[in-house]
Amino acid sequence: MIELEGVPELIDPVMVAAFEGWNDAGDAASAAVAHLESEWKGEVFAALDAEDYYDFQVNRPTVFMDGGVRKITWPTTRLSVVRVGGEKPRDLVLVRGIEPSMRWRSFCNELLGFAHELGVEMVVVLGALLGDTPHTRPVPISGTTSDADLARRLDLEETKYEGPTGIVGVLQEACTHAGVPAVSLWAAVPHYVSQPPNPKATLALLNRLEDLLDLRIPLGELPEDARAWQVGVDQLAAEDTEVAEYVQTLEEARDTAELPEASGEAIAREFERYLRRRDGGGPTAGGHATDGGDSGSYLRDGRDGPGGTGPGGRTRPPKPPRPEAEPDDGDAGDDSSEE
Repeated sequence: MIELEGVPELIDPVMVAAFEGWNDAGDAASAAVAHLESEWKGEVFAALDAEDYYDFQVNRPTVFMDGGVRKITWPTTRLSVVRVGGEKPRDLVLVRGIEPSMRWRSFCNELLGFAHELGVEMVVVLGALLGDTPHTRPVPISGTTSDADLARRLDLEETKYEGPTGIVGVLQEACTHAGVPAVSLWAAVPHYVSQPPNPKATLALLNRLEDLLDLRIPLGELPEDARAWQVGVDQLAAEDTEVAEYVQTLEEARDTAELPEASGEAIAREFERYLRRRDGGGPTAGGHATDGGDSGSYLRDGRDGPGGTGPGGRTRPPKPPRPEAEPDDGDAGDDSSEE
C-alpha cells in the first residue's frame, strides 16, 4: 500500500508524465513537464527507488557540492503536484524521470499505485519521436489511445501501432488494463535536427495538452525560444545546400499531404483557440507552438538513437527581436504516431 503523507485531497486530478530517453526526441516531452513544474511551482512529494529500476552504468549518478558537502543525485522518477487555478481549478500530478533500465511492469504498477491513491481520473503520457518533418512547418502532434470510447469522446486516434515500444507505450497499455483512461501525445521532431533542446516541439505538446484538458498553461519564454530555435536552424540549413534542398523536399511533401486538411472544422478549431487566448490574456498571449521559432540546434542525422538525445549541443544563438505581430498558424495535423 502506498501512503502519501502531506498531499492534500486533489481536485479532478490528471497525471501527466514524460520520460527522458528513447521516447523523448530533442528532450521535447520531458521539457514540457519540466515547464509545468516550473511555471506552477510543483512540489515533489514522492520518488521511486532508483535501485529498483535503473542501471547506473547506463544512467550514472552525479556528484555535487552543497555547502561544502559532497552529495549524490541518483537517476530516478519523481512525482509532484501542481494546482491549476481559474474558474474550475484542478490538480495535475506531474511525473518526470528517465526511462527505466529494467522491471518495467513493476515500474508501471508503482506509478498506477500512486494514481489510484490520488484518485487520478486520466493519465496523459507525453512523447517525442524523430520524423520526416520539416522544421519550418507546424510541429505534427498526434494523440493516441487504446480506448475506443475515449478516442471518440476526445477526438483521438485509436492506436494501431505495431513494433518496438518504449516506456510510453508500456505505461499506456498498463493503464488500459487497469481501467485507467490513458492518452499519449506525440510530437514529431525533424530527424536532421534532433539535438536538444527543441522548444518548438515542447510548445506544440503544451498547446495540445491545453486543448485536451481544457486549461490554460502559462508559456513564459517558450514562444520566444521557439522563434529563436527556428531562426537558428534556418541559418544552419542555409549554409548547407544539400540540407536546404532536402528541407524544401520535405516542405513540398508536407504541404501536398495537408492540403485537404484545411477544412472548415480545422479552421474553426484554431479560431476557438485564438479566442480563448485573446479573452484570457496573460502570459500565454501570442504563444502558439506553430509560431516560427528559434533556439540554437545543430543539424544532425539523428543516429544518436531513436530519441536523438546525444550529449552536447545545447547552446542557443542570440534571440532576435520580437516581431510586432505574430501569426497563429494552427496546430499540426495528427500525422505522426508511435508507441
